[in-house]
Amino acid sequence: MQEGFLGYHSEWNMGSPGGWDYQRMAQEIGKLAWDRIKKNCDVDIDLDFDDPILNPVPNFARLILRAHKKNFPGQNPRICIVAEKETLDKVGENIRFVEYLNSLPNVKAWLIDPTELELRNGKVYIGNDRITAIFLDFNNNVIVKLKKKYNLDALLTAIKQELVTNPRGMEPIGVKGVFEAVTLQYKDILSDTTVERTPWTRQFYPRRTTGPNGEDIPDLVEWVKVNWANIILKPIHGYSGHGIIIGYKEDDKEHAIQNVLTSGDYIVQAFIPTELWTEEFPWIDREEGKLFIKRWQTDFRCFITDVGLIGFVTRFGGIPTNVGSGGGVQSAAILRSNIPLSESVKIINEAILGLGFDFIWELQQELDKKSIDMGNVYLLGPIMNTLRPRIITQAHIDYLKQYAQNLWKDALTLEKLYLEGKLAKFVQISPEEEEIARFASWKGNAALIASDGLFGFR
Repeated sequence: MQEGFLGYHSEWNMGSPGGWDYQRMAQEIGKLAWDRIKKNCDVDIDLDFDDPILNPVPNFARLILRAHKKNFPGQNPRICIVAEKETLDKVGENIRFVEYLNSLPNVKAWLIDPTELELRNGKVYIGNDRITAIFLDFNNNVIVKLKKKYNLDALLTAIKQELVTNPRGMEPIGVKGVFEAVTLQYKDILSDTTVERTPWTRQFYPRRTTGPNGEDIPDLVEWVKVNWANIILKPIHGYSGHGIIIGYKEDDKEHAIQNVLTSGDYIVQAFIPTELWTEEFPWIDREEGKLFIKRWQTDFRCFITDVGLIGFVTRFGGIPTNVGSGGGVQSAAILRSNIPLSESVKIINEAILGLGFDFIWELQQELDKKSIDMGNVYLLGPIMNTLRPRIITQAHIDYLKQYAQNLWKDALTLEKLYLEGKLAKFVQISPEEEEIARFASWKGNAALIASDGLFGFR
C-alpha cells in the first residue's frame, strides 16, 4: 500500500448508495466552524472546503442526466427518485435532491414510492409525464418483498428498459461474499489497488480454506474461535451495520457463532486494526462543561461513476460508523498549506482546545441550530458532526482517483464472471432477486457505486 495511506475497503455498495447530500451539508457546517475557529485563534493553515470533489451532489445529478441523455437524446429530463413509501417524508437527502434537480433548467423530478409509477403501452409514466430516468433507493430484496403486496409492473418494466441508473444487475457483485473471490480465486486478474485494499474474507461455515497469510485452515469455525479477537462477522446481505459481530467485543463467542451458523448468511473478515482508521478530534462534554480530545473511528465512502471519482462521505462513530447505527457525517478539507498533514491536525486540535469551553459551547450551539435548520437528520434523528474536518491532501485525492478508476474496471470484470456463472458460490441471493438482477445487466453504463473505506490518511 502507498506509504502514508493505510487501510482497506470494508464493503462495496453496488445497489443504492447514499450520503451525497449529507456530505454537502457537512461541508457547510464544517466550513462555518473553521471560519469561526480561524478568526479567533492564531492558526495560519489553509484548508479548502470548496473543491468540487467535496460536494457529490452536482456530480450525482450529472450522472442521472447522462443516463437520461443516452436513452432520450434531445428530450427534457423527467426523473424519479423512487423510495419505500414510509421513507418519503423522513429521508431528507432524497427530498432535497429532488428539489435540486427541479432547480435545473428543463428538468422535472419527483420523489415517489414505486406504486406511483404507471405503465401505458409499454412506457413508464407519472401523471402525464413519461419517465426518462430513475434512481432506485432500495435493493432487489426490497423489490421482492414489495412485489408480494403491490403491482410493480411499471417499475420492473423501467428496469428492463434500463431507465434505472443503478442497474439491478450490479447488485450481486456487491454482495459481501464476493470479497472472497477478490482475495482468492480471481486476485490475479484484478487491479493491485483493489486486491490490496480488500481485507481477507471467507464465507462462514464449516469448511477447509486458507487464512490471511495463506496458511492452511482445516476447520474455519474452529479457526475463528481461536482468532476471535481478530475477526469480524457480517451478514452477507446486511446494511447500516445491523447484525455485525465484532469478535473482541463479544464475550459469548460460542453463542454468537452458533447463531451465525444457524442463520447461514455470514462472512468472516480479518478485523481491520482500529489504529488504521482512528482519528482524534476535539470534543465537547456538555454535561461536565469541558473540552477534550476524543478518539473516533472513521469511514471514508468513495462515490464512483462512469467518469470516475465524484466525491466522498466522511463518516465517524463507533464500530460500525454507519449513520444508521448512530454515527455521524463530518466535513472534509484539502490541506493547501505546505506542512505535513499530521502537524496540521495537531496544530488545529490544540487551537480548538485553546479557545476554551465557553467559546466552543456557543459555536456548537450555532452549528447544531444550522444543522437542524438544514435538515441534517436521519431516521435516528440529528446527525453528529465534528469541530475539525477530516483533512486529506491532493496526493491522497490523486491516489483515490486511480483507486476508483481501477475499482470501476474490476467491477466490470466481476460482472462478466457473474454473468458467466463463475461467482455463483459467492453470490448467495434468492431466485427472485436473481431474476431481477438478470433484467438489466450493467456492462459499464452510467451508474453510481460506493466503496466504504476504513482509511487512515497520514
